[in-house]
Amino acid sequence: MLTIHRLLGLLRLLAVPLLLLIAQQAAHADLWAFVDPRGVTHFAAEQVDARYELFFRGTQFDSSRDAPASDQRPGQAQPPAARLLAFFDISPDYKRVKHHLRASASRQGVDYELLQALIATESGFDAGAVSPKGAIGLMQVMPATAGRFGVAADTRRTVAQKLLDPALNVSAGTRYLRYLLDLFPGRLDLALAAYNAGEGAVQRAGNRIPAYKETQNYVRTVLGLYAQLKPPAPVLAQRAGPGRVRMELSGGALNRGNLPATRVAPPQNVTEPNPNE
Repeated sequence: MLTIHRLLGLLRLLAVPLLLLIAQQAAHADLWAFVDPRGVTHFAAEQVDARYELFFRGTQFDSSRDAPASDQRPGQAQPPAARLLAFFDISPDYKRVKHHLRASASRQGVDYELLQALIATESGFDAGAVSPKGAIGLMQVMPATAGRFGVAADTRRTVAQKLLDPALNVSAGTRYLRYLLDLFPGRLDLALAAYNAGEGAVQRAGNRIPAYKETQNYVRTVLGLYAQLKPPAPVLAQRAGPGRVRMELSGGALNRGNLPATRVAPPQNVTEPNPNE
């Protein structure tokens, strides 16, 4: 019979691959997109309606399809990962604020690419975005949340007005994200769910992603973009023909769809957590 110590050790060993499986499944999520009449690209982790077309799909890299741009033959389509990176390189909204992302990422120890993915999903890099619930700016920060993380009103500006300043918005939002990453260590999915729905909602759900369709879609969308902006090392490779390599990517691969627009995503809501919880 197993002793209690051996049983606990076995459970701990089983927990590691389970967490890895959860993370890989989230990263493998397909991404769909459509461009609205204003030219804003909306991302989702599922085909919300008939307007959405497949943007990323699958978990395989094929060198005949997804080779780096330098390896592409004339007339070939640019690989999707390169197209996504090219979007950030040419987007005026992104270029205006990327130094704020870089500074906050370094200061708070948060991946730069994670901030890119989160802001793309939250506001499409629209510094003036305001949600119906009052979330403001690039990282869609609620004024009460900003107050928790160092933004205070003064004689000239309210907290809400200050959150329209990209530097203050990104600083406050990244501090909040850092807090959530520490609150749910090793669970990026829960930290993102809490950013969208509030940490209280995640805790009330038993430290699981709450059963809100918006939050579940949000988490998969951010993780999907993050996986493509910062793809992990390949974990399996095999020959698929002369000069051709196919490999599994633990972060998922991309389909061959074109980057659909000049901006990435609509504002999404951040529900302010209850400060009394």
